[in-house]
Amino acid sequence: MHRSRSIGKQQPIALVICLLSLCTNGFAADFSGRVVGVTDGDTIKVLHNGRAEKIRLHGIDCPEKGQPFGTKAKQFTSEMVFGKEVSIHVTDMDRYGRTVADVILPDGRSLNRELVTAGLAWWYKRYSQDKILGKLETDARAARRGLWADPNPVPPWCWRKQMKGREC
Repeated sequence: MHRSRSIGKQQPIALVICLLSLCTNGFAADFSGRVVGVTDGDTIKVLHNGRAEKIRLHGIDCPEKGQPFGTKAKQFTSEMVFGKEVSIHVTDMDRYGRTVADVILPDGRSLNRELVTAGLAWWYKRYSQDKILGKLETDARAARRGLWADPNPVPPWCWRKQMKGREC
């Protein structure tokens, strides 16, 4: 009987630890930092705890380097954030170890949404349930902004597969 009481008292502690790990999902906490690099339209580097942390923008996919509008997307992102203090709202870690996040500009706007609005990114439905991104993409398509001026834009996930000799 004494043993079962001991186990009973430990269960709440184990439950709290388990719940905490579920709540944090193992992801880093949100943070703010100065943008010190722009890899491409949807990947930046932000100073965090004394090092440049790679941030992949959540819910969007910009054209790749070498793909139409890839350079334009990178330039747009650079103009919006390079050297500026941004807020990082962490949503995930990707398979490459990058922090996946919503990036909030100093004025409170979302960089992720600004890229879609400008027609420089697709809503990446596979990884995002953000219906606002879908509406912004629909609006950009209708206005033929950015990559939507191309009559047949190739989504980056298809372009990457094609570069590896596979079909999308």
